[in-house]
Amino acid sequence: MTEAAARCTPGTPCWVSLIVHGLRTTQEFYAELFGWEFTPGPEQLGPYVRALIDGKVVAGIGQLPPDRHLPVAWTTYLATDDADITAETIRSCGGTVGVGPLDAGEAGRLAIASDPTGAVFGIWQAAAHAGTALAGAPGTPVWNELVTQETSTVAKFYQAVFGFETEAVVSADFDYQTLHLNGRPVASLHGVGRALPRDRGPHWMTHFEVADTDEAAARVVDLGGHVLQPPREGSSGRVATVADPEGAVFTIVRSTTH
Repeated sequence: MTEAAARCTPGTPCWVSLIVHGLRTTQEFYAELFGWEFTPGPEQLGPYVRALIDGKVVAGIGQLPPDRHLPVAWTTYLATDDADITAETIRSCGGTVGVGPLDAGEAGRLAIASDPTGAVFGIWQAAAHAGTALAGAPGTPVWNELVTQETSTVAKFYQAVFGFETEAVVSADFDYQTLHLNGRPVASLHGVGRALPRDRGPHWMTHFEVADTDEAAARVVDLGGHVLQPPREGSSGRVATVADPEGAVFTIVRSTTH
């Protein structure tokens, strides 16, 4: 268990948030699954809470307006030193900025964007709120991965916007690239071709650390969620893909480093 750095290198995944229809019931689900406690956060975009583990913030959950019927999904935020400049760069590189840039109180400045394939992500310019403050403990985000049709084209977009270096897996049947900053892996791109879910399209996926993948997957079902891909051995440990009761998809993983 480690405390995260106060300010992330630009491009580093620094925060994850979820906007849902039922804020209270969603809080109850994740409190039972991950042991999260909650504290109020900025409400510029509506009711919003931050999830805590041992008093350290790890994620955010907000509530959609009653008249908004948007897909419910976890959003990965990438750090930036200047949200306005990054938003302009996103546009100039073929992406779209759907929300912002705008201030989130004294916490920082944000925008919600999508890459040229339509995968949604956020950018976060930290002020009082630097982002996820704990790593390596059950219930914390451990990795973020873009699931897309193929990686070669979209990798150029993220390289141009955030300055990532990429390391590809050389394989005829496995399309995977790791994104590096300052020589350190921070995220990945996974091309799945026709296996990409038609109802979701390209999307960023958050992986959360758990103590026991099989036990956590069973608990998801007990709490009203769904198991989309049962527990299996992966390169990073034992993983499962699940969805919460509102349909937000995420991965749970028992890391091989623990």
